[in-house]
Amino acid sequence: MKSSNIGGQAVLEGIMMRNGGKYSVAVRKTDGEIAVDIQDYKSVIPWKTPLRIPFIRGIFNFIDSLVLGMKTLMFSASFFEDDEEEEVVTAEEAAKREKQDRLIMNITVAVSVVLAAVIFMVLPYFLSTVVERYTSSRIIMTVFEGIIRMVIFLLYIFFISRMKDIRRTFMYHGAEHKCINCIEHGLELNVENVRKSSKQHKRCGTSFLFFVMIVSIIFSFFITAQSQVLRVLLRIALLPVIAGVSYEIIRLAGNSDNPFVNLLSRPGMWVQNMTTKEPDDSMIEVGIRAVEEVFDWRTWQKENL
Repeated sequence: MKSSNIGGQAVLEGIMMRNGGKYSVAVRKTDGEIAVDIQDYKSVIPWKTPLRIPFIRGIFNFIDSLVLGMKTLMFSASFFEDDEEEEVVTAEEAAKREKQDRLIMNITVAVSVVLAAVIFMVLPYFLSTVVERYTSSRIIMTVFEGIIRMVIFLLYIFFISRMKDIRRTFMYHGAEHKCINCIEHGLELNVENVRKSSKQHKRCGTSFLFFVMIVSIIFSFFITAQSQVLRVLLRIALLPVIAGVSYEIIRLAGNSDNPFVNLLSRPGMWVQNMTTKEPDDSMIEVGIRAVEEVFDWRTWQKENL
């Protein structure tokens, strides 16, 4: 199976698909119509060179994904806001609101990153210090910290998946994967073929986050500072490096059918059972629409399969 390099994410009642320099967002509105927005993709950094350097590119791609994800979520949410009387705004007021929305989006992304670092990196470390009274082994403490981090990650996914709105989003997530798998397995992109395709994919963001958990455990073994404050700061400072390494692993997994690589991908794909659900046909139609707006899958299949 050859990677198409198309990727995406689920949004509120819809799917975003990105291919190279363009992305599309398809949303199923309350009246049943599919609304589509197609935009040029722009990275958060103006230079292309860092996006090509192994281990460095993963850091910026991760930031790009967060920013683009928040932007497309806000777009999809705009279709489901409470009905209000339409305001007539001037071009200056519209530009001001857009600037405010962009600021809010950037602040939200920054706060999300900080919270994630605290919950998944700092908190597990402090919880792991409980075993200090029973052992002085740094290896045991590091392993225990990794176990706590993994448990927090899995419990977080488990509990949010119980929420009705999140469950529907996970169904759209499944539709996204199914569309990509359908293309990459050489099938015609239609509802029937997408329905029977797998809802798991090796390049999924869930697998990326799972690898972040694993790689962080490995890196923690090399933190030998005696100061507790310094150990915490080093864990936070290593996050970009961990993201860069995890990105290269997920990139390799998505472009290889090597048995060892497939074995390495299995735990992350198992976790995807919680973040992807079987979609209905209307969701699959949204996924197909999002793909076809930015990706000529017929030409790609002729040239690559």
